[in-house]
Amino acid sequence: MRPFGDFPPEFIHPDNASIVLLPVPYDKTSTYGKGADKGPEALLEASYNLEFYDIETGTEVFRQGIFTAPPIKESRTPEKMVEAVYATCQQWLSRNKFVVVLGGEHSVSEGTIRAHAEHYPGMCVLQLDAHADLRQSYRGSKHNHACIMARAAEICPVTQVGIRSLDITETPSLVSGRVFFAEQIHSHQKWIREAINTLSEQVYVTIDLDVFDPSVLPSTGTPEPGGLSWYMVIDFLREVVRYRKVVGFDVVELCPNPREKSSDFTAAKLVYKFLSLIFAPVKNLYPPLGS
Repeated sequence: MRPFGDFPPEFIHPDNASIVLLPVPYDKTSTYGKGADKGPEALLEASYNLEFYDIETGTEVFRQGIFTAPPIKESRTPEKMVEAVYATCQQWLSRNKFVVVLGGEHSVSEGTIRAHAEHYPGMCVLQLDAHADLRQSYRGSKHNHACIMARAAEICPVTQVGIRSLDITETPSLVSGRVFFAEQIHSHQKWIREAINTLSEQVYVTIDLDVFDPSVLPSTGTPEPGGLSWYMVIDFLREVVRYRKVVGFDVVELCPNPREKSSDFTAAKLVYKFLSLIFAPVKNLYPPLGS
């Protein structure tokens, strides 16, 4: 796989990089549109067409150093994949790198969430997603992509944003006050403040690209109507970064379509934009929420 971005060589060496991107091209348990294993490569390919100056922050975040690690190609069972992601993330975190995992289906998030939770005790998980993903088991596996947030909730508290699809068996696992349904988001102006108030000081963010409305990002394995716009997502992430410390994140469920390249580019732009917000020198410009 190509590295992320057409950066000068000194900004992509692991010794100089503050940021490590870890591709995990895994797609064994997805149940609708297949192709998430091609997502990391498509995202990395699209990144060569980004402009690397971020207008809002006035920064070029690649100057922090962005190293694209070799992809994790464990493809036997979801359990073995989870362990491979966990072990690799542990290694990078022990070197004080900021780790971004590029999926692959959503099950790839389990290993990185566990590694980050051990490295950052007391953290919580913020999920941006169309689906609750709270099944305890699905199609014979506890590590199916439909179970990822059930596994995450066993590790640390979870806040869910953008949800608009779930099975009745998942409803007992919904935590009151920590689920922000897409319908409520579209009609409730204070949802960002309320969502951030549920988060601990340190936050790991998992972004399933189907959180976006299909009109924004159609090439994902399980699209759902009624999703969030680009600016809704960016406005929310901006406020999360402003008031909390983001310790890592993943972007998953890109299913590239060779005849529709905008989704690949949007996913790459999301990664770079979120990094630009996280590494911007000034964030806490306003008093704490709720004061």
